[in-house]
Amino acid sequence: MATAKDVAEWMAEQFESNRYLYQETIVYKIKKQFGEGFVYHNENGNLAIGKDVLKNFRKITDGKVVWERSERAWRKLRDNESYKGRQVE
Repeated sequence: MATAKDVAEWMAEQFESNRYLYQETIVYKIKKQFGEGFVYHNENGNLAIGKDVLKNFRKITDGKVVWERSERAWRKLRDNESYKGRQVE
């Protein structure tokens, strides 16, 4: 049976073939591949990635991946960027 860490590792692996990891897309893939236990409906009624999964994802990708708010997606830190935190505009 999969754990939140397994799902987070799978998310990190998705960067091999994708430049961006869009929240809206990946949440449905998580639900389909790993089940309802790793997603939930947020206060707006949208499907969201479980907090335990995101916590593990942050640990795995710390200093390598940033959340790009305008894209509503994660992306790899670019070569010319310095890591200044998890979120960029």
